Amino acid sequence: MGPSWSTPRRSGTPYSALTVITNRDRRPSRGYRRGVYEPNQLRTFLAVAQTLSFTQAARRLGLRQSTVSQHVRRLEEATGRPLFVRDTHGVELTEDGEAMLGFARTILAAHERAAAFFTGTRLRGRLRFGASEDFVTTRLPEILETFRREHPEVDLELTVELSGTLQARLEAGQLDLVLAKRRGDRAEPGGGDRAEPGVGGEELVWQDVLVWIGAPRLRLDPERPVPLIVFPPPGITRARALEALQAQGRPWRIACTSSSLSANVAAARAGLGVMAHTRGLLPAGLVEVPARAGLPELGAVDFVLRKGRRRGATQEAADALAAAILAGGAVRAAPGAAFGTA
Repeated sequence: MGPSWSTPRRSGTPYSALTVITNRDRRPSRGYRRGVYEPNQLRTFLAVAQTLSFTQAARRLGLRQSTVSQHVRRLEEATGRPLFVRDTHGVELTEDGEAMLGFARTILAAHERAAAFFTGTRLRGRLRFGASEDFVTTRLPEILETFRREHPEVDLELTVELSGTLQARLEAGQLDLVLAKRRGDRAEPGGGDRAEPGVGGEELVWQDVLVWIGAPRLRLDPERPVPLIVFPPPGITRARALEALQAQGRPWRIACTSSSLSANVAAARAGLGVMAHTRGLLPAGLVEVPARAGLPELGAVDFVLRKGRRRGATQEAADALAAAILAGGAVRAAPGAAFGTA
């Protein structure tokens, strides 16, 4: 009889109230071998882990939701551990699921290198890639380094700008691939992805919410305008912050404006004001403004990959980099990093 794995404990998560996606008491599928990790199942696992949604993972991969569930189930059979937990609000990774993230990326990267070597295919051409400054301190630099090493004949040009600026440059044909943010309320019902007219479509990488952040000792005077630290137009977080305050009828003033992430974070740390920011990319030394301050909710934000119009070698290179970003979890935290939102 095989081992009986106990349910992993996770700080702050009451497993008694959750349904664990586990196969502890189920016999493995006939002919299935424990410890063998299929690439297709690992790709599905990464898609679910990044979107925290079986529905969105199925849409991204072009699979049926039942197929996504089957892939996850078989991967759990291979590991002998539950990788996800579900509650009424969504999906979460278990501790073993968090561990599998790194293993899955390593296995898939090795698989892609072997496939490229034995098929003899080499990517070539010029690829103009744009990313908002948020991602400079995540795993994106590591992913780009690996891409350059594996595809030395691709001339990769990196542009770092505000998300709105990158979107405009993509529309104008000045970029081939963009990793940026969009307002979460622009998604279609059911969490579907939506492409802008004239470009090659987009893929959802991650979803999060915007929150107000500031220095730990900052106190807002309810009788005075809210001091804001913002990016210049067309910054998405700037627009959302101003809209939310105006809708609430709360006065505000601009305390600092800069297109530099470092400058805005420094201003916030100095206590000059508050800024709208992605919850999952909180800068060191800053905290969420408590609810008692009475600031309005800011809504959701999506991280998306958008492709341009070009075809041929450029499109192949863009597809390869997009796949590497999706597999590598570019918006995941890099160890010891401080983050920002443009």
